[in-house]
Amino acid sequence: MSIEPYGIGGTEVKTDAYEAFADIPQNRVLLAEKLTHEPPVKPDIVEGLTSIDDAFEHYKPKVDITFETEEGAMRKETLHFKGLADFGVKGIVAQSEYLGDVNMKQLQYQKIIRQLKSNKLLKQALAGEESREHLIKALQALVEELETAR
Repeated sequence: MSIEPYGIGGTEVKTDAYEAFADIPQNRVLLAEKLTHEPPVKPDIVEGLTSIDDAFEHYKPKVDITFETEEGAMRKETLHFKGLADFGVKGIVAQSEYLGDVNMKQLQYQKIIRQLKSNKLLKQALAGEESREHLIKALQALVEELETAR
């Protein structure tokens, strides 16, 4: 005689534990970061925080980040989070001088690429070997002139 784990009239309903969780799409990145350096010694009970803005105002999360520049130098910055928008790309770039500079370079490079793709005269100059060499020499002379003007 075996003992049944169910009472009279009991029915087992199997549920999948992962139903409530959606998979992160392949083109997304999940970043989890501790926003305080030292954990609290003991939990503190804070009353009266009724919104996310109140929580940000009370805890004032921030993180110290070290960036490695193109030259290999280390550059330290502190990012402060005052709302959920500060966690997005625009919010982080707006706070960081280094990331702002990198973003500006990226935009300039994108403009140059668009110009290279659409400028017919430039395409013709790059198509011929002799004209390409003349263009390279002219650009090198321009770079030298700009460097000496510093």
